[in-house]
Amino acid sequence: MQPLTLCAYKVDAEPVFDALSKEACQILNVGWHDLACPGWEADMLDGANPASQTLAGRLVAAGYVGMRVQSFATGANVDDANLVMWRWGAERPASVVLIDDEGRLAGGPAR
Repeated sequence: MQPLTLCAYKVDAEPVFDALSKEACQILNVGWHDLACPGWEADMLDGANPASQTLAGRLVAAGYVGMRVQSFATGANVDDANLVMWRWGAERPASVVLIDDEGRLAGGPAR
């Protein structure tokens, strides 16, 4: 993985589509190709809408604020998951708040 900064968040959001649930995927006809979207970059370069973006549009239209999905990042295990949010803020139904008690991301603790 590339160098990165790990952050903690308090998330209070619903409804979130659980793409790790085979039942949920069957109900909404979500397949592996929609989630892994192996050709996303070629699709975008061709001016096409990648399957993952089409899926996101469907889920947003259905009222979902986000999706829990397997991570397809290089080096990720099949048990690794991501929470993908489309719209969020400080309030519900999609509350996502950064936890930075020590002020490390804001340039250090206030003096």
